[in-house]
Amino acid sequence: MKSFKQAIVFVMLFGVALTACNRADKSVESSNLKTVKGLYSFGPEMKSFTLCEDGREYWVVDSVKNLELSYSNLNFEKPYEPVYVELQGYFAKSDTATVAADFDSTLVVTKVIKISKEIPDGPCSQ
Repeated sequence: MKSFKQAIVFVMLFGVALTACNRADKSVESSNLKTVKGLYSFGPEMKSFTLCEDGREYWVVDSVKNLELSYSNLNFEKPYEPVYVELQGYFAKSDTATVAADFDSTLVVTKVIKISKEIPDGPCSQ
């Protein structure tokens, strides 16, 4: 009976520790959230984002599964057509085992603020 109680206490403590670690990771991500503006291209082989302000290109992970859907709803005839986007997300190191390894960093999208076929004048139109 005593070992049963010890096992239950151990499982409960392990669960609390695991939950605490998981929350810490999310708070780090949310503290690094940025709003970015740029051009997004999507197709079967590529999901890329080019930052308007300096032209750097990033691989894109659509964590909310809303960006790809919004892009598809614009009804392009061909893939990889660039669109103007304003996104909220954070930058992470690219996975070296995937196509994302060709990019220095990955933009993990947490919110789609704006998506448009019309590319505004300025740094993004070049």
